[in-house]
Amino acid sequence: MKNITFNNYLNQRLQNPAFKKQWAQSEVQYQITRELIKTRLERKLSQRDLAKKAHTTQAVISRIESLTLNPSVQLLEKIAAALDKRLTITLSS
Repeated sequence: MKNITFNNYLNQRLQNPAFKKQWAQSEVQYQITRELIKTRLERKLSQRDLAKKAHTTQAVISRIESLTLNPSVQLLEKIAAALDKRLTITLSS
């Protein structure tokens, strides 16, 4: 049985244009989620604490952090404000 690494598998899958497009699109959501979790943990906030400050539910924060919910800009602004951050969006090529 041949051993395959994640990077080898990913490189193989990225040869498929449809997969490559989906992979690229998921990067933005991943980066948002990564920053959200990092900041929440730095502030020593639980998901419940953050949800209360952002006027949402713990379930919403959990779904964002598990990448099962693609949050609206409005929700991201509320969460950013609850974390004493400012949401900025840039478009690049």
